[in-house]
Formats: sequence, structure tokens, C-alpha cells
Amino acid sequence: MLLALAALSSAQNSSTPMVQVNTIYAGADGKFESAPDTAVIRMDLASQQDTSRAAYDRVAAAVDRVRQILKSNNIDVKSAQFSSYQMQPMYDWKNPKRKVIGYRVTSDVTLKLRDFTKIGAITEQLADIEDTQNQSVNYTLEDIEQAKAKASEDALKKARNQANAVAVAGGRSLGDLLYASVDVNQAVMPVMQIMSMARSATAAATPAPMADFTPQTVTINAHVNALFALK
Repeated sequence: MLLALAALSSAQNSSTPMVQVNTIYAGADGKFESAPDTAVIRMDLASQQDTSRAAYDRVAAAVDRVRQILKSNNIDVKSAQFSSYQMQPMYDWKNPKRKVIGYRVTSDVTLKLRDFTKIGAITEQLADIEDTQNQSVNYTLEDIEQAKAKASEDALKKARNQANAVAVAGGRSLGDLLYASVDVNQAVMPVMQIMSMARSATAAATPAPMADFTPQTVTINAHVNALFALK
């Protein structure tokens, strides 16, 4: 009896509607694929020098180089986000006195672009900055609400089809939608890493990695739980 009461209490606390006479409950997954509308370029700027001032000046010069590259490509500098700055003393761990042997300064910059034609040139020029590390590019969908609605519509359509098939098999017909819940999420996009390196004459003639390719579509997934009346 205690187990039965616990099960009943758990069912009442669930988001799933209680079973009703002359109804049918169905759940289904749906999706919608959309072309991305934004490219996100992220890069770290880092330098280790003998003094904190030298390390700071080196990274400051690299950041200023980023500003110049953006301006030369007619991109508003304010569209780039500067999110962190760190200065860290470097120690000689082999020395019992842990003597400071230098300083490392790091910062990171994130740039969002909607003009995909500029991505190749921008990534190439940013990679040419000597103190650039861990440069990456990924594509995302920022205007996502319409895509979410499409994915939800697809999931509900599938749930309705499933419920209708069961209703027909049981000699009934499907009635109105009485209840529905939806959960929507965006699939994680892979990130393309671009290692910074000095350009050679051969590398200069090589197209950027993303050149001539179509950006991967963004997939929006939705799950719908629906309760229908039975006629």
C-alpha cells in the first residue's frame, strides 16, 4: 500500500498530465535545420617576458594590431569583445626559493561577424599576429526564435501523426489538442581551431580553411508531449 501511495504521489508531481478517459498521450522529437547567421572568431593574445612591463607592452601591441586589422576591413572595433586580462608571475620551480623568472600576460578577444565573406581574410590577418594563440571559428544562429518555432511545429506534427495512427487502429478518431509541453535546444556546433603560425610563400597562396565551403547548418531540436481527445 505504501508503494502504491508513493507511486501515485510521484505521478501527481510529474509534469505529465494525469491519464484521462477518452484521451491519448503522445511524445515526439522534431528538428529544423537553418543556415547560421553569425560567425564567432575567438583568439587569445599571450606573451611571456622577463618583466611585467615588457609582457604588458607586448600584449598591448598585439591588441592594437587587432584594432588596426578590424579598421582596415571596415569592421567597427566595438563589435569585438575584450573579456579578460591576466598577469601571472612565472617561477623557477627547480629552485627551492621559487625565484620569479618572468611574467606572462594573457587576454582574449571575441569577434562576431555576419558578413561571412570577410572571415577568411580576418582569420588570416589575425593569425599573423605573433602573439596570437588558440584562434578558433565557429558558426551560430543568433536569430533563433523562428527556427525554434519550426522545430516545435515538426515535433507536434509527428506527435499528432503517432496519436492518430493509434486512434485509427483502435477504431476511434483523433480530437482536439488538450495539452502540450515543448522543450527546445540548439545542437552544439563544432569549433574549427586555427593554429597561429608564420606564413611562408606557399602558405600565403593557400586559401583560408573555410574558403569555398558552405558553413555547416545549425540544428534546432524540439521535443513535444501532447494530449489529444479521442472521438
